[in-house]
Amino acid sequence: MTPSTPKIRIGEVLIEDGVLTREQLTEALTSQKSSGQMLGEVLVNEGVISGTVLVQTLANRIGIPGCLLRHGLMDPVLLKLIGDEEAERLAVMPMFKVHNTLIVAMAEPQSLPTIDRLRQLTGLKIRPVLALKSNIIEYIKKYSSGDVDINEFLTSMVESDVQVIEGEAVDEETVPELEKMVEGSPIVNLVNVALLTAIRDRASDIHIEPAKKGTRVRYRIDGMLRELMTPPPGMHSAIVSRVKVIGRMNIAEKRLPQEGRVRLLAEGREIDLRVSSMPTLLGEKVVIRILDKANLHARMETLGMRQELIEKFTRMLHQPHGLILVTGPTGSGKTTTLYSALDLLRSPSRNIVTVEDPVEYQLDLINQIQVQESIGMSFARALRSILRQDPDVIMVGEIRDEETARVGVQAALTGHLVLATLHTNDAPGAVARLVDMGVEPYLLSGALNGVVAQRLARTVCSNCASKYYPDENVLEDAGLTEKTGKAFRKGVGCPQCHNTGFQGRIGIYEVMEVGPSLRRLIHRAAPSHELRDKLREEGSLALRDEAVLIAGEGKSSLEEVLRVTHSDDDSVVSSDKAA
Repeated sequence: MTPSTPKIRIGEVLIEDGVLTREQLTEALTSQKSSGQMLGEVLVNEGVISGTVLVQTLANRIGIPGCLLRHGLMDPVLLKLIGDEEAERLAVMPMFKVHNTLIVAMAEPQSLPTIDRLRQLTGLKIRPVLALKSNIIEYIKKYSSGDVDINEFLTSMVESDVQVIEGEAVDEETVPELEKMVEGSPIVNLVNVALLTAIRDRASDIHIEPAKKGTRVRYRIDGMLRELMTPPPGMHSAIVSRVKVIGRMNIAEKRLPQEGRVRLLAEGREIDLRVSSMPTLLGEKVVIRILDKANLHARMETLGMRQELIEKFTRMLHQPHGLILVTGPTGSGKTTTLYSALDLLRSPSRNIVTVEDPVEYQLDLINQIQVQESIGMSFARALRSILRQDPDVIMVGEIRDEETARVGVQAALTGHLVLATLHTNDAPGAVARLVDMGVEPYLLSGALNGVVAQRLARTVCSNCASKYYPDENVLEDAGLTEKTGKAFRKGVGCPQCHNTGFQGRIGIYEVMEVGPSLRRLIHRAAPSHELRDKLREEGSLALRDEAVLIAGEGKSSLEEVLRVTHSDDDSVVSSDKAA
């Protein structure tokens, strides 16, 4: 049985913090005996201290967030999870449901029996927030009828002394700090909860979408979208406006797409946010891209490549000049791979220049240029200018058109090391793509050092991993025709991985190092299947084969690695036909 937490002597705490005198405490204790109320509420009712001071003092002492409840700070629908009578008996008020966690205002947030009862009633994790009992009972009675005026939520947004969970301030001169904002309107708090939860769960994006009956907030973790929260109806415009304020966008413009960006301090570190708004039939949709340096593992040894592949990639990078391509679909980790390469190459003796859209992370010893198509600063134009800046290494965020491809190849042929990304399904397909863009095969054969193709697969949750035997059709799809009886690993689902069975992602890589034999094939514009056959002759594994190896090591499930590499064979066939 868990020992109960010793009760805090409220009067002594308030005296220690200098907000109450010994005489005031004595008078309040006398009043408490006659009224039967809690001491803190006696002090508030008699005007000795404010409710905000009481809540903040106690919250700081016990290490739990505190708040004064207001309209809009809670979703009234959630009261049904607990029931009016039980909520009043326990002195609790549900505020927001954040994924599988219920944030609950409690008069006694340290009461383990109360938290256990709430878990039993709701089936959710409970995150307690300190609030005054009278404040909680007031809102239980207001919301118990189920007849809540949404307009009350919106009219209370401007002025409020609420400080709940976390905060965020926007200041043109300084980097705002997410944990230390005190203005705290309900909408500010709602947006802050969404941001903090996404940052803590290592999400890459937050989607705020209009729906017929309200707003849907989802976030992307490990490449998959999950529902984060469903704010009360009628708040969508206010939420979007708040996000636009954070992103320093025009809140009056709702008919055209907009983009914004801001840097915040959260969890003790700097977080970059890229905000994009888009008008839809039901209202504006906003997507927030979260760029957290803590999630950037820009070192070669953290990529997850097999040692043999790291050695190939490193040899390509140590060439004095040439073109190195990183290919794969959007969200496959190409930027991380390029940054890892730059981390290996950067030194005071090298001039490294990048042109990116957008510049996702700022790196020391590297000159980074932001593409701005609206003013004519395209990849090709920036690349031509870079060549006049005496560069040693050039990184091109993406080869999108013929001009960029031609300039990049010419730069590689004239003594520069050029790194770039390209959207192709596998490594040999990058050759056909550049030829299709108008690059002459004889130029490409002399310029190309190699290609890295990659995907990201979700890794098995270590907390709930278990052995399993895939179906025969899955084994056949993986090219494992003989039934070896080998067990694979997958997660069965647990709270730690949000019941998905996966937590985190791992890279799957195919490295094509261009040697003399491949160079001859490229020179005569050989189709992709001939390049693939030559790679197999030389002992290189295709992307699908590398994926099956990763599943065999238990790092991911077989179905997951087949999912992210499922179109490779078809794409190779289709690209050959096109050639």
